[in-house]
Amino acid sequence: MAWEHLRPGSSPVDWCEGNYLISANIAEFVNTISNFLFLLLPPVLMYLFKEYGRFVTQGIHVLWALLIIVGLSSMYFHATLSLIGQLLDELAILWVFMAAYSLFCPKKYFPRFCKSNRVQDQRVYRLGLRSTAVWLIAVICWINDRMFCDVWSSISFPYLHGFWHVFIFIAAYTVLVVYAYFYVENELPQRRPLLKYWPVNDFELGIPFISIRNPGKEFTNNI
Repeated sequence: MAWEHLRPGSSPVDWCEGNYLISANIAEFVNTISNFLFLLLPPVLMYLFKEYGRFVTQGIHVLWALLIIVGLSSMYFHATLSLIGQLLDELAILWVFMAAYSLFCPKKYFPRFCKSNRVQDQRVYRLGLRSTAVWLIAVICWINDRMFCDVWSSISFPYLHGFWHVFIFIAAYTVLVVYAYFYVENELPQRRPLLKYWPVNDFELGIPFISIRNPGKEFTNNI
């Protein structure tokens, strides 16, 4: 019975993109390959967050690794449309949420909802706004693909779920950067977090990461 759930097409969920139109081995080709950011960017983020991992918490790298797992799970799901693939995809997303909550939620807020009341760095504020805007675009893509498939198929563009993958990754990793900033500001203010962008710091549409302005000689890792 368990093998039945591994069978291609065993998932009750099927997205707007036509199945096996581009490749005989991949059910939803665009929805599968559109997860490329989940595989390419986390290793870069691991490198950029080396200082953060050393002076704040190595747990930040767990989040980037979990994003890779989300990407791989989503690729498997859309390539096979199997029930096991769907469950792996959904569980991986839940693990990212739980790991981020346990890592960044200020201790005084446990187990209540995690939030911050101060925004001192305008760059962080703007990044938060951009992250929210991209998230809204991602949700719009998801809803349109799910509810208005006939409309988009009529103009030969049933690929909005693929755009959802791209936009939701950007929204997810940027909001994790924002929470990484506030975690240091609220829990380890002596570390003095600084939002930077790679490869050019003045270009705010680059890849954001958190640098530590005053790491000091002693530090405590909170994994």
